[in-house]
Amino acid sequence: MNNNPVGLRDFYLLWSTQSLSQLGSAMTSFALTLWLYEKTGSALSTAMLSICSYAPYVLMSIFAGAITDRLDKKKTMLACDIFAAGCTVLILVLYKTDRLCVWHLYAVNALSGLMNTVQQPASEVAYTLVIPKAQYQKTGGLQSLSRSLISIGNPLIAAAVYGAAGLEAVITVDLLTFAAAFVTLAFFIPIPEVTAGAGNEEKLITLAAEGLRFLKKNPLVLHVILFMAGVNLIASAFDAVLPALVIPLRGNGVLGIVTSCSGLAMVLGSLLATVMKKPRDRVRVIYRSMLFALGIENFVLAFSRNPLWWCIGQIVGWILVPVMSANQIVIMRNSIPVELQGRVYACRNTLQFFTIPIGLSLGGFFVDEVCEPFMAARAADSLPVLLFGSGKGSGAALMMFVLGVSGVLFCLAYGQILKRYRYDDA
Repeated sequence: MNNNPVGLRDFYLLWSTQSLSQLGSAMTSFALTLWLYEKTGSALSTAMLSICSYAPYVLMSIFAGAITDRLDKKKTMLACDIFAAGCTVLILVLYKTDRLCVWHLYAVNALSGLMNTVQQPASEVAYTLVIPKAQYQKTGGLQSLSRSLISIGNPLIAAAVYGAAGLEAVITVDLLTFAAAFVTLAFFIPIPEVTAGAGNEEKLITLAAEGLRFLKKNPLVLHVILFMAGVNLIASAFDAVLPALVIPLRGNGVLGIVTSCSGLAMVLGSLLATVMKKPRDRVRVIYRSMLFALGIENFVLAFSRNPLWWCIGQIVGWILVPVMSANQIVIMRNSIPVELQGRVYACRNTLQFFTIPIGLSLGGFFVDEVCEPFMAARAADSLPVLLFGSGKGSGAALMMFVLGVSGVLFCLAYGQILKRYRYDDA
């Protein structure tokens, strides 16, 4: 494992500049969503941007990890950054020449998602190589903090820049942040090389299977990943339901405020994860954090019509997510040999995140086709109307209740499996 004598200098450089670049990319993504909605007026069209990014990421991650483990991590990250910047420049050129079409965005998002399958595990290993082992929890909390700040800031900054100067200005900011991150990584951050071992010349599919074999031999890591896959299914369905609940009742502005509360909660949770003491059992922290989140937030939103309570529900639901994430990062980094981390992280990405597009689809489908029609057919004095209200949005409230029940039952059921395992990295 890493015994970096420089301490956290390289981590701070890598983390700060990569986070800045991620902010720029997120701003472009948000601005393109605004542009696309202006052109089509379709929520489904804008949702397809995320689907096009997630599909190749989920499908190809398991093989991308094997590729990553055979390549130099720094060169891989730089190459992927150049490709992503090229895609952004292409969008800018098409926009400036008035040739930008919807299908261009879908194609670029699919290509970017494909490259991200290689870049993400390479980045995970790079962080492991520059972080002293004793600092895993602290740095995990800082990474969660930056993600939280990006989730708060990117829609606000992107909307302001887009409204004042247009899509071209947002993309320009994105390219400037890319340049800062690229130069810093290329010239100021040494990433140690990792010897892939005897399997380096094996076929790609054989190397990819090593990640799955590792998980099979390490059930603790596997079950944490599968538990989070179930959590992601319910959480992504929640993401699809939230606009259908808030917009009909309070409008777009309140949706933005409510959504930003999740980012605020994650900032607070990230600070907590950074300073909290090492727990006795990290698996139990992960399980209890998600039971707390899923067992409260959905019910608060289901039974309330007040934006203040919606904000409180978001804060309660998201504040422990960084704590969960930091503990999962520690388990992964301590349990997986560094020469296998790329392919194991890639398997993690496939297993843990494949439920997200499924959850988004199910959440939207059940609101539109099941819950809203069900509530529309209820009498004014019926119990469902008394609990969830009437009119547009009541079906989304009912779906929130369903997700709350599902989340609690899932956590309690899978918790029986997780109780078999204990992780103390003392």
